[in-house]
Amino acid sequence: TPEEVKARTLNLWNVMNQSIQNGITSNAEYLPGKLKVRRRAPSLYKNLMKGFADYAGFSQSPSQAQPAAKGAVSGINGTDIIPAAGVRMPRSFKRSLPALDWISLYAIAVNEENAAGGIVVTAPTNGAAGTIPAVLKFYLDFVCPSTAHAEQDIVEFLLTAAAIGMLYKRGASISAAEMGCQGEVGVACSMAAAAFTAVMGGTVEQVENAAEIGMEHNLGLTCDPPMGLVVIPCIERNALAGVKAITAAQLALHGDGTHRVTLDQVIATMRQTGHDMMSKYKETSEGGLAVSILILVCGFHAGKWEIRHLCFLIDICLLLSSGQRPPLLIIMPTPPHPHLHPLTYLAISPSPSSRVSV
Repeated sequence: TPEEVKARTLNLWNVMNQSIQNGITSNAEYLPGKLKVRRRAPSLYKNLMKGFADYAGFSQSPSQAQPAAKGAVSGINGTDIIPAAGVRMPRSFKRSLPALDWISLYAIAVNEENAAGGIVVTAPTNGAAGTIPAVLKFYLDFVCPSTAHAEQDIVEFLLTAAAIGMLYKRGASISAAEMGCQGEVGVACSMAAAAFTAVMGGTVEQVENAAEIGMEHNLGLTCDPPMGLVVIPCIERNALAGVKAITAAQLALHGDGTHRVTLDQVIATMRQTGHDMMSKYKETSEGGLAVSILILVCGFHAGKWEIRHLCFLIDICLLLSSGQRPPLLIIMPTPPHPHLHPLTYLAISPSPSSRVSV
């Protein structure tokens, strides 16, 4: 029944929202796994709440604005974007872009929870679970005109996103193993763009246009996580997809819905691109970032080895790679093997067929 659909849809949002809350309030310093990636959502949230990204600080009353120098062009807060000739203007150190910061925070929080084994909603997958909640929460917190319409907007947002997601699942795939990351984060971006357009009052044509824009600029996106962990680049990629989704929605809303590339065409293009993509770029961790960054898996206690040993190790890695093979994954045995000299390490390349002992 419609009531059951509404109840289940709202429950999905409750789980999404809770995953955001869990992510920003986590006390864990690092995400699980040998990559040793620090959680960023808690500290980012604290900084935003302290006022480093005060979203009310972008405007200023006319009485406080300083007149521009003659020949200058005035910008926000009365400051000079282009100063008059001979006038040296101080560099601005305001680094906050509130909308971008909050969207990024929400997406990062969800995907850090996913990386830590927390509860998230597959939207459309776990690796792409942060984009849709981030855009929806941003809408509810900063755009929604009234809390009285919040439930209705949540349902419309999620059902619109689901409808777009079904088109991708039927016309192509939402699996990175088949399509690369365009099938996960790319689809999530498209779904979020369409949903945001819908709750902003867009027409059906504008919703379809937003979905198409959201995917068009994710075509060819690879899935190449180092060590197979859904951490790098997945967490940041969801944040950027959220920002891209809102940009796509705004572009669609400023148009009349007419455009040259249709959603059906871009889905077909995504499908063909995924089929043409080499398998090493499709969730196998055999190409791209997965083999292009140096990962030191150090199994010793801090202070036990001198820094010169690490430098020596990196030199060995660079020497062995010499542009002919990817940088190496270095493994230091712990405890030190009784038959290995302290400066003897195992240098293992990502390719099982090319292992060397130093």
